[in-house]
Amino acid sequence: MNGLKKLERRFGKYAIPNLMLYVTILYAAGVVISLTSPELLSALALDFGKVLHGQVWRLVTFIIYPPPSSNLLFVLLALYMYYMMGTNLERHWGTFAFNLYFFMGILFHIAGAILTWLLFGESFTLGTYYLNMSLFFAFVTEFSEVEFLLFFIIPIRAKWLGIIDGIYFGVTILGGLAGYFNPAISMRLFSMGIMAFPQNAVAALVSMMNYILFFYLYRRGFRPSRAQRQAQKQFKAQVIQAQRKQAVKESGPRHRCAVCGRTEQDDPSLEFRYCSRCEGEYEYCQEHLYTHQHVKKE
Repeated sequence: MNGLKKLERRFGKYAIPNLMLYVTILYAAGVVISLTSPELLSALALDFGKVLHGQVWRLVTFIIYPPPSSNLLFVLLALYMYYMMGTNLERHWGTFAFNLYFFMGILFHIAGAILTWLLFGESFTLGTYYLNMSLFFAFVTEFSEVEFLLFFIIPIRAKWLGIIDGIYFGVTILGGLAGYFNPAISMRLFSMGIMAFPQNAVAALVSMMNYILFFYLYRRGFRPSRAQRQAQKQFKAQVIQAQRKQAVKESGPRHRCAVCGRTEQDDPSLEFRYCSRCEGEYEYCQEHLYTHQHVKKE
């Protein structure tokens, strides 16, 4: 049996079901703290220099850090997205694998904070923003054909958003590392809306390392059986179909039978055709296409 399978057999009972629900609640608490007491929130961030001075709680409490934005609507939307992606990935991978991904990311962040302290003699303040951004990478990897509504209007597939996110990660990492030696680079990117500071570069880099390592281990150690692959494929199809149904419901029916009045919302399997012998634009389902009375103008 593969090592990761043995690990799951031994420690799987300790995995936390619906982990992303509890993480989202922690983020929501972080939002409240950021609005009421920003000084307290800064005391919870991962700062290894202060950990060495006795503030060991930072090794755990940095998980509470909410998405960095002053726009409350954006933060609430981000929390919903984190929860949605996390629960779908847990359903797809299994509880143990999802717990492994998330807590590996936490350990990578701690290791990144230690490494920067050892290499540069500086302590960078880290949260979990980029860990959750890498969660989006994982979601795109597994559900690349799912559609999102960009600006709530424009439908766009997840894989294209993943490419944009990848470019953002790359610029953040390279710009942040360069900005450590030349702060003007970071400030120039900041003026363009990119948070390419050294601490962001570290957080983005360790998050990507977590993503790459997890998928390497997952493909090798959690290789699903044929039945599991079929179940995963059906689950993906259900997610895509549910999104399409929701999009159709929001936009209203495009086809309606002139005889029975049914639409594609009533039965997605129905096919509709226009009758060339009817005078006017009359559309019929396949059951009434050849049995209806033709409409003639007097």
